[in-house]
Amino acid sequence: MAKWLLVDGFNLAYRAFHAIPDLTRKDGFPTNALHGWVKTLWRLTDQERPEACVVFFDLGGAQDRLALLPEYKAQREEMPVALRQQIEPLKRLTRALGFVGFERDGVESDDLLAAQAVAVAAEGHEALIVSADKDFAQIVGERIKILNPPPPGNPKAGWRTMDAAGVQEKFGVPPRQIADLLALVGDTSDNIPGLDGVGPKTAAKWLEAFGSLEGVLAHAAELKPERFREVVAARAEDLRRNLKLTTLNTALPRPVAAPGSVCVGEVIGFLEEYEMRTAAEEARRRYEQPELF
Repeated sequence: MAKWLLVDGFNLAYRAFHAIPDLTRKDGFPTNALHGWVKTLWRLTDQERPEACVVFFDLGGAQDRLALLPEYKAQREEMPVALRQQIEPLKRLTRALGFVGFERDGVESDDLLAAQAVAVAAEGHEALIVSADKDFAQIVGERIKILNPPPPGNPKAGWRTMDAAGVQEKFGVPPRQIADLLALVGDTSDNIPGLDGVGPKTAAKWLEAFGSLEGVLAHAAELKPERFREVVAARAEDLRRNLKLTTLNTALPRPVAAPGSVCVGEVIGFLEEYEMRTAAEEARRRYEQPELF
């Protein structure tokens, strides 16, 4: 059984960008995200020892979801200029490290990653998803787990694996009900409007009692608190639309991604080009004396 590390690219890039104070080259080009990126990927590969790693990026244009809800993700701010400047170099560094980079125009990277994870698991391998995005909790299973980043206030806690039991503990429902839960409560990060006043605990109780969103709609007249009965019935079609928005598309063709190998000269050359001297020294030790890592 092989272990695949599947990285939510922009999720990790934003984290790396905000985790490290501003760093620049002498000419002013920002490098803070690059520093955090390479350190994190090294840390995770040391910790997990994957046979392959694929990094998924968005090219923009979630066409299917925008057709359902034109306001989908409309509230999100533009990527900071300093981070945008680092994206192409970051992709170049990723390839040099031997990690496969994958993106497809008009398709969200979350769907691409989810399809890869499900395909890998179906083949009997293990998929570890590197992301803090709660949407991925819906595909967690025996061979699919999530690597959650350490809490912002406790970086020493390290990256932690979340399995199906962890999903149940964190969200109050098992993985198969995560999309239904998000359809009911909404998702502010994606601008999906849920039911006003319905929080995760109430939604989890309904799903425990009735099994799914359709079960909740079928038993709307029995819901407690009673004040939600008419609201749920009246918004049935909105909630069904929400479920289409919150459900990951795992039926996409998986990317052709064979395990890559590190190009040591390119990695060191890149790190020196961007004046990341400490990282360049670590790269020399890491690849010349791999037994130390």
